[in-house]
Amino acid sequence: MSKTPNQVFVLDADKKPLTPCLPVIARKLLNAGKAKVFKLYPFTIILGKSVNDLPEPIEIRIDPGSKTTGIALVQGTQVIWGAQVTHRGQAIKSRLETRRGVRRSRGNRKTRYRKARFLNRTRPKGWLPPSLQHRVLTTMTWVSRLRKLAPIQSIAFELVSFDTQKMQNPEISGVEYQQGELQGYEVRQYLLEKWNRECAYCGSENLPLQVEHINPRAKGGSNRVSNLCLACEKCNLKKGTQDIKDFLKKKPEVLKKIMSQAKAPLKDAAAVNATKSALFQALKATAIEPIYVGRGSLTKFNRTNLKFPKAHWIDAACCGDVSQGLTLTINQPLLIKAMGWGSRQVVQTDKYGFPRSGYKPKKKVAGWNTGDIVSVIGGKHQGVKCKRIKTTRFKGNFDIRVNDSVISVSRNQLKPVHRSDGYNYSFAGDCREMSKKTVRVFMLKLRFS
Repeated sequence: MSKTPNQVFVLDADKKPLTPCLPVIARKLLNAGKAKVFKLYPFTIILGKSVNDLPEPIEIRIDPGSKTTGIALVQGTQVIWGAQVTHRGQAIKSRLETRRGVRRSRGNRKTRYRKARFLNRTRPKGWLPPSLQHRVLTTMTWVSRLRKLAPIQSIAFELVSFDTQKMQNPEISGVEYQQGELQGYEVRQYLLEKWNRECAYCGSENLPLQVEHINPRAKGGSNRVSNLCLACEKCNLKKGTQDIKDFLKKKPEVLKKIMSQAKAPLKDAAAVNATKSALFQALKATAIEPIYVGRGSLTKFNRTNLKFPKAHWIDAACCGDVSQGLTLTINQPLLIKAMGWGSRQVVQTDKYGFPRSGYKPKKKVAGWNTGDIVSVIGGKHQGVKCKRIKTTRFKGNFDIRVNDSVISVSRNQLKPVHRSDGYNYSFAGDCREMSKKTVRVFMLKLRFS
């Protein structure tokens, strides 16, 4: 498969977005000294002069998802740029639950008396939990960034809507929508009948059975009946918080039976349903017109007819008008992962929960920040390129993650490549080799805005 990276964004001297160009053209402009590198992720060059030519309009197409959102830029009938944004909603939910646990434990600690508060906190209309609001904000962040880099004139948006009850029971109709899965049952009685009054893991009968989470709560599992089964005390304690695939890796038949009997969780579908309207209203507020709204079934129909593979960024490209055809001029989208901006927790604790004395966290250390992408230009680790700073220290030694290991490098031996912006970047497929070559050619000409 040939390497076809995203096209390169181009700005004039006034930072006005121009028509993106092919990487080979960008390389010629850089070598000739007619342009400089403005930004590495997404790769953007800036010309040394102003341009009054009217750029060809571009449409941004968005396929929103619970965990990953696909973004594609389409110029005419050609897909010239693609990206997949991975959200961190589950990480936000986990941190909020940790904070809630700490706050609820105040009653057991020797702290000052706090009067109970119940009804003095109102939520505004359209409020979303932080883990869901994050999906909307992250998507809008990238819409805003791409508007500054490309002449975007229209938006195509897949307004997804899932019938979660029909996903569980395709024959449901009428009053059955008002009758849940537990109609006429208590949860435990329902599980006893569903799992034949035996342990789901070892098949033991005539023993006290405990309610067990197939996907552990510690790893994001829900309390839906689709995530519950019955297990004897021995199996329940042995499984603990292990993933069911790890726990039953030596019993593939039992694993297959349990997964087929349990229903797939609908948490992702519910998240998309909850955020679709908020995202649509946010896109309307950008004042970009027109906005084309498509359905998920139409996206799949377009992708199937065009014989494109399944991918989030390809689904995004197929959610707009493809009546004139659609051509994928790229096959290696930019992979964007939301990493957050660090913790606001002032006092760090040790593994026992006691405060760590003498620790005073700072966002920056001598101009360096956690999340900066750097290259090592000296010392025994010289040659390591485009890696993310994991930890900064006042002593001067920073931790950098390289594949599965962590190395410690002096800040005097680092060169900035891309300043922290809350995201981590990589490339799909075999684009890694291309990115290293590109960085090697352009590194000496790197220019930060």
